[in-house]
Amino acid sequence: MTVDRMTPPSGVGHTTRPLRATWRDYLALTKPKVISLLLWTTLTAMFMAARGWPGLGLLVVVSLAGYMSAGSAGVFNMIIDRDIDLRMKRTATRPTSSGLISTRDAAIFGGALQVLSFGMLWVWATPLAAWMSLAGFLTYVVVYTLWLKRNTWHNIVLGGAAGCFPPLVGWAAVTGDLNLFAWFLFAIIFFWTPVHFWALALMIKDEYREVGIPMLPVVHGDRLTVAQIGLYAIYTFVLSVMPVFLGEVGWLYFLSALVLGWLLLQRSWVLYRHVMAGNKVERKVAVPLYLYSMLYLALLFVAGAVDRVLLG
Repeated sequence: MTVDRMTPPSGVGHTTRPLRATWRDYLALTKPKVISLLLWTTLTAMFMAARGWPGLGLLVVVSLAGYMSAGSAGVFNMIIDRDIDLRMKRTATRPTSSGLISTRDAAIFGGALQVLSFGMLWVWATPLAAWMSLAGFLTYVVVYTLWLKRNTWHNIVLGGAAGCFPPLVGWAAVTGDLNLFAWFLFAIIFFWTPVHFWALALMIKDEYREVGIPMLPVVHGDRLTVAQIGLYAIYTFVLSVMPVFLGEVGWLYFLSALVLGWLLLQRSWVLYRHVMAGNKVERKVAVPLYLYSMLYLALLFVAGAVDRVLLG
C-alpha cells in the first residue's frame, strides 16, 4: 500500500530513484507525539479507577487499542487536511500531503486501526470503553476536523473535547461505568486544551492565516487570545481542586493541584502581561506556557493516580 515518489536531482550525475513508504511513514500518520499525552491520561485514569494495579493484561490492551484509535483519528485528520498541510511549513512533509502515501492507502490503514481498536476494547476491556474511544475518534474527525476547524474560532474549544475522552476510556475499561470523578477528569482536559493550544497558535498564527484557518489569534488578535488563555487557566485550576471537596482525592492530590495550578496561572499571567503591554508575541514567553501546560496535565494525572492508590 504505497505510492512511488521520485526524489528530485540534487546535483550533476545524481540519478533519481523512487521512494516507497516504510513503516515509519505509516507510524508518522498516527501522530505519535500527540498520542503520548493522550495515552498518559488514559493509563493514569485506570490506576485512579482501580485505586491500585488495574492488571497487566488490561493495561496492555488499553494501551494498544488506545494508540490505534487515536492514531486512526490522526490518519483521517491528515487525509482531510492534506491540502492545507501542504501549504504550511511544519506539516508540508507529512506522508499524505507530500504524496508518499495515497489517500486510499491511508484511509484503509486508518480504518483498520479503528476497527481493531474497537474490537479489542469490546472483547478484552468493556463495551463502554469501546464506545468512549469511538466517541473520541468521531469528535476529532467529524466535529473538529470536518466541521469546526475551517469554520469558526471556537474550533479548538468545542473540537478539543476529542482529547477529553481518553481518561473516560481508561476509567470505563476498569469499572465498566463512569462516575462523577471520571467526568471531572474529562472537564479538566476540556478547559485545559485552549490554554495549551492557543499558546501554540499564537506562535504560528501567520501560517494559519495564510491557509484560511480561523484560529482565535487570526480572527480576534493576540490580546483577546491571551485574555481567553487566562480565563481558561482559571477554569482549569478551579476544576482541578473540586474533586477534593467531593472526597474523591486527598491531601497529596490537593497540594499537587495547588502548586501545579499556580504555576499554570503564573505562566499565563506572564504571557498576558507581555501582550497587553503592546509587545508582539515572542517565543520566549509563549513557549514556556505551551511546554509547561503539557507537563501540568501529565503531573496532575499522576498526582491523582498516586493519591488514590496510596491514600485509598
